Amino acid sequence: MTRLLYLLDLVGVAVFAASGALAAMSSGLDLLGILVIASVTAVGGGTLRDVLLNRHPVFWIQDAKPLVVIVAAAAITVGWAQALPIPAHALLIADALGLALFALSGAKLASDAGCSSLVTILMGTLTGVGGGAIRDVLTAKVPLILRQDVYASAAVAGIAACLLLRRAGLSERPAFLAGLAGVAILRLAAVHFGWQLPSFRHP
Repeated sequence: MTRLLYLLDLVGVAVFAASGALAAMSSGLDLLGILVIASVTAVGGGTLRDVLLNRHPVFWIQDAKPLVVIVAAAAITVGWAQALPIPAHALLIADALGLALFALSGAKLASDAGCSSLVTILMGTLTGVGGGAIRDVLTAKVPLILRQDVYASAAVAGIAACLLLRRAGLSERPAFLAGLAGVAILRLAAVHFGWQLPSFRHP
């Protein structure tokens, strides 16, 4: 499970770096700007998680592989965009996959640290949405977590499902993968069908 978690973290870093690079390119940033946005998107949530859980050194300082993955993913994304048209929903799809991978891996680390179920859900959600929120702020957009989109709520639902399955007696790996699939499917379904949370305005 530890090996699987590590590999999924690297995949999550790559996917979020790609989504950050796409967002930077859509904002017309230069190559350095693309790399900066890709980096903060990929490691922002995990950095906040590690700081709050008092995990030192932070994961990308302890192991530089995520930084290598970020550079490679950003370079591939930029090259792809120059050679082929980027699909209309590429950013949203990449973001959904990154959200699922990071939310569940963050929740797993919080659970292993002895956190309560509520804190585990919060830490996992923060890991999943933190980098994207920083990306949106830096590219002058309202963060997805603050919009009506089913985004952070998808992470909460998937993590909660994983914890409930564990309490019901399911072993760790199947419960983890079920939660992972739940976050990704819920987020992608929300994008496809246009699901949104209700909004409220002051009269």
